[in-house]
Amino acid sequence: MKFFRFLNLIVICALVVAAVHVYKIKFDSTVQAERLAKLRSEIRKERDAIASLRAEWSTLDNPARVQALAQRHLKLNRMDATQFDLLDKLPERPPSLVPPDSADPIGDYLENFEDDPDFATGSVPGPVTR
Repeated sequence: MKFFRFLNLIVICALVVAAVHVYKIKFDSTVQAERLAKLRSEIRKERDAIASLRAEWSTLDNPARVQALAQRHLKLNRMDATQFDLLDKLPERPPSLVPPDSADPIGDYLENFEDDPDFATGSVPGPVTR
């Protein structure tokens, strides 16, 4: 008889432990379901925000709008067909101050630059000093 009481006590303890474990699993699954619902809600809000930003971008990127803003705020003139020219009429490229096979191109550039500073830029000569 004592054996059956002891066995009943062990079975009751096992049932209590199993019930606690099942309750813990149910509680964890509820927490995960709430977290999933919250994430889905956040994803939905982000997708709505992306859709709104895309619509705003398409409005801002409209070529007609950009053209109107450019005409209103920029002092641009239309280009005439006479403003284009052939590439062979461009001025000659200034000679390079650095040989192509130079081991120290920056040093060679600085040496040549000190000899003739106006030569380095190929621009209009500087002011004449007397």
